[in-house]
Formats: sequence, C-alpha cells, structure tokens
Amino acid sequence: MLRNMHLSAAMKLLLSLLVLLLAVSSATVAAPPPSSVIVVGAGLSGIAAAKTLHDAGIKDIVILEATPKIGGRLSKVAFAGKTMEVGACWYFGGGPQHNPLVDIANSLKLNTYPTNFGNLSSNTYKQQGGLYPKAEVDAALGAGAARAQFCTNLSTTLNSNPRSDQDVSVMGAYLLYKQVPATPLEMVVDYFNNDYIDAQAPQLTSVKHKYPRHELVDHGVNFNYVKDPRGFESMAYHIADQFLKKGDPRLKLNKVVREISYSKKGVTVKTEDGSVFEAKFAILSASLGVLQSNLISFKPEFPMWKRVAISDFSMATYTKIFIKFPHKFWPTGPGTEVFFYAHQHHGYYPIWKHLENEYPGSNILFVTVTGDESIRIEKQSDEATKAEAMEVLKKMFGNNIPNPDAILVPRWWTNRFFKGSYVNWPPRYSHEQFQHLQAPVGPVYFTGEHTSEKYMGFATGAYFSGIESANDVIKCLNRKICRAH
Repeated sequence: MLRNMHLSAAMKLLLSLLVLLLAVSSATVAAPPPSSVIVVGAGLSGIAAAKTLHDAGIKDIVILEATPKIGGRLSKVAFAGKTMEVGACWYFGGGPQHNPLVDIANSLKLNTYPTNFGNLSSNTYKQQGGLYPKAEVDAALGAGAARAQFCTNLSTTLNSNPRSDQDVSVMGAYLLYKQVPATPLEMVVDYFNNDYIDAQAPQLTSVKHKYPRHELVDHGVNFNYVKDPRGFESMAYHIADQFLKKGDPRLKLNKVVREISYSKKGVTVKTEDGSVFEAKFAILSASLGVLQSNLISFKPEFPMWKRVAISDFSMATYTKIFIKFPHKFWPTGPGTEVFFYAHQHHGYYPIWKHLENEYPGSNILFVTVTGDESIRIEKQSDEATKAEAMEVLKKMFGNNIPNPDAILVPRWWTNRFFKGSYVNWPPRYSHEQFQHLQAPVGPVYFTGEHTSEKYMGFATGAYFSGIESANDVIKCLNRKICRAH
C-alpha cells in the first residue's frame, strides 16, 4: 500500500515535470529570435527606416504595426464610390530642391490633379451670405501677405543669433507689426496663411521655427492632390515592395505595442496580444500624440529631459470633412474650386473645396477645420456636424440646396493609434528641446514627421526622418558611433 502511494506520488511529480517542460518548450518555439532592430509603426517614416536598414544589409528586422495596413497617416477611405484621402492629400513640387516623393509618384504613375488656390478674391463669402467685393478681398490678401513677410523677416532676425532662445508667437509678431486680424474677412485670410498649414491658431505657433514655410520654399507650391484609387498610401506600399516579399514575416500587422523595456543590452517590446519581441535597437515611429498618451509604457521611464521634450511640443489636428450631395449647387469651372467662408469665430468651417476636377460628377465637397474646432467636431455626432455644415452652406448658397446623401468625418484626435494629425512648433520651445525630442534614449531611437526640423507636418518630413534615424542606427551597429542626447 505504502509502495503504491510512493509510486503514485512519483507519477504525479513526473507528469508535472513533463507539463512544465512542454510549456517551456512551447514558449521557446513561440518566441521569435532576437532581431537587430524592431521598427514600431509602418507609416511612411517607419517603412523608409526599415528599407534603409535592409539596404544597408541589416535584414533581421521586425516591423510592428498597430493597424491592419501600412501607411499610417497616409490613409484612404472609400466614400460615395470614390477614394477620399482622410490624411495627407497633397505632395509638393516645382521648387528649387528635389522632392523624392515626386519620383515615387511618377514611378507609380499616381493619378493626381493640381489644386488651384487662385481667384480666392472672387470666391470669399460673408458670414450672412453673399460674396465680398473682389477689391476688398484683394486688399485683405495683400495685408495677409505683408504680415507673412514680416514674420519671415522676424524669423531671420531671431535665428541670426544661434545662442539665443528668444522667440515669439505668430500672433505676437502681429502685435509687433501693429496689425492684428480682427474682421471675419481678415481672420479667414489669416487662417489660410497659418492654421491651414500649421493646424493650430497663430498664438500657438512659433515665428522663429515655422517661418519661412520650408516645405513650400524648398519643394514648391505645386499642390498635387492625390485622386488615385490606390491612395497616397500607395507610396508607402511602393517603398515596402522594394524590400518586403508578399507575406514577409518581418512585417507584423495588428500588433499594438504596449510596453518597451530597454537597457544597454537592447530592447524588449510587448504587444497587446501578449507577443514579445527582442532586439538590439528599436526605432519608434509612433506619432508625438501617441508618445504623449499612455498607449505605450517605457521601462524604465524616460529621463526627465526626454519627457519634457515630448510633453511640451504640440500635436495638432487637421480634419477634412467630406459631404456628398445628390447634385452640385456650387460654382464649378476654372477658378472656383476653393472658396472661403468668413465667420466671426476664427476657424469656423472656413475653407471649402469641391472635387469636380478630381472626380467629375461626384458632387462632393470637403471643408477643412483644424485645432480646437477639429477636437470639438470629433466630440459631437456626425449628424450635429452635418447640421452645422449645412447651415454654413445655406448662408453661402441659399436655403434651397439639397440635403446631403452622406458625410465622412475623420477622427484623428480620438484615434488611440495617432492622437492627432501632425505636429506644430509652439512658441518658445527651444532648439535644444527639439534636439532632445529627436535624440535616442539608449537603444530606443525616434523617427516621424515630428522629428523633422524643416519639414514637420509634411509627408516629406516623415520620409526623410525615417532614413535619417535608420542611418543613425546603422552607424551605431556597424561603426559603434552612437548618437547621444
């Protein structure tokens, strides 16, 4: 009897050991081997970084993307039978410096249409309806151009002393110039010159670092609107196709990174589904908005210099609201595609564009809102937004316009994988702080449009920053020349 009890206990112990061994064996098989680099995010910057690593011979990489697709804020949505670019929609050409995105677009034979912002003086509507006289709008546009030139000159003066952190907001520059936009007409013109680019109001924008507009000065003012069914995101896919095979196991979609642990030995990345990945380095292409949120925790917590650099920079929101109608009731033809609505409330449904040139017969308008208005609109229902937009359209075109068939309201600010559209440089945020924003923390490197000093907020900034951050990692891996803060 006692012997049988001993045998029974021994069998239980043996079975327990077998179960433990099987569990360990199973975990070992499931865990991927360590890589050289983990790229977090498969937007334009992450894909550009991964390709740069691959081309340099560093092929043991893993790309972890939270969403079901690559491209990030290059994002299309099917709406009313057409492809709408809810993220970036223009790339720029015609300037003195080469824009590599133009080459990619040409390689893809991407279907685009040039946006014409001319003739705005004939397309600016009053708050209660009716067009402003052309001469009055021309005068407002001229005054806006003079303010912009003052901001550019002031920026040159402020940047002439690299050791000085002196700065002023765009609104502060207007006070120095003694010309602050006050009327609805002056404000909508100023919105076009500032918010429409920066996605935030002039009082939240640095003159020193946002003037002149480097993207437009360097790459040109040819606004190429993407109207291709493959979408702007096809640029990211084009880059990916050059180094990733179909079904390449190095690209892992729907992998939401929640924790990054780092030390001198490397990084460990944990995702929401329980997967664990290890590497010598990580390149983090998450947006600034995500870095400011609690989506990803870092162990140990980033040093104070990094946390302050992240928290003090600005993530802005830029929203294009698309509205489909049964028939068009707005002017079409040359010089009519963009029109202003001047309202006493700054940024209230201010800039409209029809898509008859891009999609003839589509009967689609879109209106751009930014900053606080974007956030306000994201919080309300689509029905409430539709009602507000229709009230504005009735002011411009009369009460007999048709009800819309459909509305599309993107929500970048509330999307936990983006938390906004792109960054804006706030006043008195120093160049040293920006270098802290760019700088790695140990083996964790950073990329994305928010790390591009000249082209932040633009797709070119994302593209260039991906290449630059990858080159930093390559130097550290191959030559032991590692960037420090």
